[in-house]
Order: sequence, then C-alpha cells, then structure tokens
Amino acid sequence: MDPNDRNLGMDSNITRRDFLNGVAVTIGAGLIPEIASAQNAGPDTSTQEPLLAQGITQDNPQYYPPLLTGMRGSHPGSFEVAHQMRDDGKWDLSSAEDTGENYDLVVVGAGMSGLAAAYFFVNNVGRDSRVLILDNHDDFGGHAKRNEFVYNGHTMALNGGTDNIESPERYNKPSQQLLNAIGINLDRFVAANAKNRDLYNSLGLGGSYFFDKETWGADTLVKQVSPAASAATEGRGGGMSPDFLERTPLSDQAKKDMARIYSRHQPDYLAGLTASEKQEKLAKMSYTDYLLKVAKVDPQCLWFVQHTGEGNFCIGADAIPALFAAQGFGSPGFSGLNLPPLPNGLLEDMPGGMHGRQNPGSGSIHFPDGNATIARLLIRWLIPDAVPGTTMESVGMAKINYPYLDRKDQTARVRLNSTVVNVRHDGSYGKANGVVVSYVRTGSGKTSQVKAKACVLACWNMFIPMMVPELPGTQKEALKYGVKGPLVHTNVAIKNWKSFQKLGIRGVTAPTMYWRGVTLSQAVSLGDLQHPQTPDDPIVINLSRIPNSPGKPRKEQHELGRLEVYTTTFESYERKIREMLVRTIGAGGFDPAQDIVGIMINRWPHGYAYTYNSLFEPMDWVYTQTDARPCVAARKPFGLISIANSDAAASPHTDAAMLEAHRAVQEVLERRAWPSLTQTSAG
Repeated sequence: MDPNDRNLGMDSNITRRDFLNGVAVTIGAGLIPEIASAQNAGPDTSTQEPLLAQGITQDNPQYYPPLLTGMRGSHPGSFEVAHQMRDDGKWDLSSAEDTGENYDLVVVGAGMSGLAAAYFFVNNVGRDSRVLILDNHDDFGGHAKRNEFVYNGHTMALNGGTDNIESPERYNKPSQQLLNAIGINLDRFVAANAKNRDLYNSLGLGGSYFFDKETWGADTLVKQVSPAASAATEGRGGGMSPDFLERTPLSDQAKKDMARIYSRHQPDYLAGLTASEKQEKLAKMSYTDYLLKVAKVDPQCLWFVQHTGEGNFCIGADAIPALFAAQGFGSPGFSGLNLPPLPNGLLEDMPGGMHGRQNPGSGSIHFPDGNATIARLLIRWLIPDAVPGTTMESVGMAKINYPYLDRKDQTARVRLNSTVVNVRHDGSYGKANGVVVSYVRTGSGKTSQVKAKACVLACWNMFIPMMVPELPGTQKEALKYGVKGPLVHTNVAIKNWKSFQKLGIRGVTAPTMYWRGVTLSQAVSLGDLQHPQTPDDPIVINLSRIPNSPGKPRKEQHELGRLEVYTTTFESYERKIREMLVRTIGAGGFDPAQDIVGIMINRWPHGYAYTYNSLFEPMDWVYTQTDARPCVAARKPFGLISIANSDAAASPHTDAAMLEAHRAVQEVLERRAWPSLTQTSAG
C-alpha cells in the first residue's frame, strides 16, 4: 500500500472496501459492539456480504438499513433492474406470477410523495382500506433517508439527503395539515433547541474558507468573523470584513471588488432601466455574466460565488439567472438596484414558483436526521406498530420494526427492495376496473404482480414511460423533458471535534476542491437523540458534492454529473474524503487514520427535480407558472393511474412533493366517486 494511503487510514477496516470494488453496504467493524447493543440484533458483521446476500430480508428482525455504512443513496441492488429495463426497452412479463393480492391503491415509490399519497388516501377513505407501497430501495423515505452511527454509547444521526422543512409558515394547506396530523410540533421543537442554537457560537466557532494550493499556490485556511458582526461593523455581509479579505490571497483589485459587491451601499449597475426592465434583463443573464460584465468584478471574485444555486438546482452561477441570485438567494452585487418584489412573491419559493404556498416565509427547520423524521412519523401514522413511541420526540431514537412494514391484514404495507417494471390497466383503457402492477424483488429475478383499484406513481418522471408503455406519446415526451440533478451527500462519523475547536471553526468552504466544503452537523436534538455538547464527544460531519460542468448546457451538466456519480467507486470517494479532511483541518490535530469511525456516501444520480430556468426555458414557464410547462402535461391522470412526485411540480421542495401527492389522490377519489371519469381522464 502507498505510504500516503496508510497515513490517510485507507487500510482501515471500517468500511469493508474490498467487497464489490468498494460498494459494500456492511456495518463498520469498529461499530459492532455498540450497534449490537443498540439494536439487540443486527446483521452478521463477520461477513462482507450485504443484507440480502446474508439472507437478512425485510421480514428479519435484524434488518435495519439506517446503520449500513458504505455506498448508500442509490445503493447497489436498487438500480440494476431499472437499468436492465432501460437497456432492453421493456421488461419480459411472460413469467410474472400473480401474488393474489388486491388493494384499493398501489403507490409506486416510498419517498416523501409516495408516503404522503398513502396518508392522504387512508385519511380520506379510512383504515378499512388497503394500500401497498412499493420501493426499489432497501429503506423508505426516498431522498429523506436517515444515516445512523453508534460509537462509544453515543447514537448520532444525520440526513442522507433531504435536509429541512424550508420556511414552514409558507407550506401549502395540505402539507401543513399532514405535518399536524403526524404529530410534528415545530414550535415545541424550536423551543427545545434554544440552547443548541448558540452552541457553536458559545465555543467561538465560526466559518472559514480554504484556499487550495492548486488554485492559489498554497493551502491556506482563513477564518471569518461572523456574518452578523461583519455586517454590523462594516456595512457588508457574508463575513467579508476588511480583516478577512486582507488575510486572503486575493489580488488587491479583487479585495476591493469583494468589499464593493458585499456592501449595502453599491451603485445601481443598471441605472436608466425601469424596475421591470431590470428584472427582465437579469432573468436572461447568468449570475456569472452579471458579475463580470455588469458589476465588472475581478474574475477572482467568482471563486466565492461559483456554487450559488447548487443547493436548489444542482448547477452553479454560470447556469442560473442573475434574477434568481438577486431575489431568490440574496446573493451579493444587487443592493444598489432597488428591485421591487416580483408579482405574487414567486421567487420567495425558489425554485419553481409558489406551488400553493400561502405566505411569505423565512428560515427553516432541520431535524437531526433531516426530513427522515417526517418519513418516520408518516410510517408511524400509516403503520403504528412499526415505529415505537407516540410523540414527535420519541421518533428520534426509535428503532423501526422493519418486519412490521409488510404484514398481512393491516391498512398500509411498505414492500422494500421491489422495483416496479410495469403498470397497466386490467383490461382496455377506459373500461378497466383496476390495474396490474408488476415488480421485481432485488436479487430474486422473479417478477410478481398485484392488482389494485388505482395506482399512484410517486417515482421519477423519466422512468414512467417505460413503466406505463400504453401512455399517450405526447405525455411520454413531457415526462422525459426534465433531467434530475445529481448530488453526493456524505456523512462521516469522527471520534471528537477538538480539531474544529482548536481552529476556531464550525466548517470550511472550499469552492475549488472535490468536496465543496465540510461542516459540523447542525446542533439540534430530538428527544433522547441528543446533539454532542462538547468537542470531546463523537459527532457526524458532512461533505457535499454537486458534480457539474460549468459552461455546458444545463441538461448536459446533469447527464455528465450522473455518469460521474455512477462510475466513482467507494474507494475513490473515501480517499478524497480523507485527503480533504487532512488538508483542511489537519492543522487542528485531525488524524484521518485514527479519528474516522464510519463513512456513508449517499449518492443520488437522479437527485433533485428539474426546475425551470429562464436561461434555458421560456420566461412564462418560470414566472407565470403557465399550464404550457411540461410538468403539467406530464402529470395528467391516465385512466386509473395518477402521477405524484416532485417532478410533477418541477420543484425539489418537500411540500411540493406533498402537494402533488394530494392532487393525485384527489384524482383517485374523484374516480372512485364518479367511475365514468376514467374514460376521459387522459389528456
């Protein structure tokens, strides 16, 4: 082994890299005793085989996916059937076996939209109804997955994807009603975390930027003062104080330009234009072009803002409109333009428009495991026996009883590791009284079929035309329009965070490194799931990557990023994690060979929903939410089949997924009440 790899800890056995070329999903050897005591049962960690290969299926008490380290997200076993179907153009149903099961509703997808669809249906029809949810992953929640680590008696959890409830006061009414019904009390959660909110500040930990040697000639970590202090004393935000800028390797001109665009007192770079003319011009110009050609900043300034928009769009400043940067993200460079609010506050809900949101909003709510808490509470509402406890707080440390998810004679069932390959009407379209849903269980190779009175497709749009070949051609084309944005969300458990304390930082922003930053997990607790209170405690840190190709068209950037995600091995990801940590926080004493106790790579090749963007789509698709948008044509009901997902809203927001689930279920309920609607529901 390369001596440098040994120094990085690449010979550690915690991730079982040697199985399947680094895509093993086994529990780390260093965590075995704690995991066993936490669960009272667990996978056989003496073997390098994944759960299903060990014979640990969903009905086994040892089945507990949140603890699996290694490659998560779109994990091995979750996509192979779909890729085979893509390559072959269809699935051979000649040997499909009828399970004999009949349901009122089958939902394809156990993500936020699928779970919400099941909730809305049962809430309307009653608990005498029968609902089956099928999902290709080994866990429920879609992108709202939970990553769980246990070390030295400490249980730690972080989101494997979907991060937060963004501006909850703006949630549409069906989504607000759902949150209330499943027991979420945001006021109580916020009050309980009052002390946590000041934890890092109380320890003197702030933000920082890492100037890498490949870009700047030498590795340099520069700590910031808090953005609030910077804004109060210097009239500029973003932590861009004179002291910070002076310590950076920026040129003198770039330092001046940074101070200028972060100031609250800037010139009007579009003087002479009316407010509406300014907004229209900004809507058709990238943020990069605005800074370079209108604000005329030194190109070095782009280093700080190049990732603007990635958290929503999976593309950066080169491919988002300047108007989004100005009125969606509050990015620097616009304070002198005096832009009025857009009509109806459209960009308050960036991206994708209001989609039913009620009020202006601010802030967000982050549970320790992100929106996996919502998914768990939805499962508890649907299948109470599966999730111990009765309160929002008790779900924090709850160990899901996965065998209870798919039992006979209960209202809702969730069948994991099941890729749906075909959905068709049981008879001719317009006359059928039901649908037939065919799926393949991971590793079995066997195709099974169930029947239902209706079906909601809460999966991603581009797969639906293959799944439902009888759809009209125009609807298939609309479903194929969007290309989901890829992302990689990585969580690393470490023995302590004394290195962060020594450096005086809570996180590092590194715009030109492979991982765009590393940060301590947000300080929040939920019930007995308590955030670490001292730097001596173990903690989970997060690294993220949005693979894109600046300068190329948006869809091409997504396609190239997806290819990168699927072809990068776990070993490659791990090496880049360890290199990142030793370079950025090694000066604080961090030793990647000794201090890392677990790694989870949550890769999402088909990540965020495709949103409309005035650089690449017509203006009215973005700013007036016209019915001419492809997502509207794509989500039309087809007989007994309805479509619910975030793609249907062209928005990655959780409440958008919930609202589309509500709409799809309303279509199902209307058809139940007036069966004749089935004959006219396809557009």
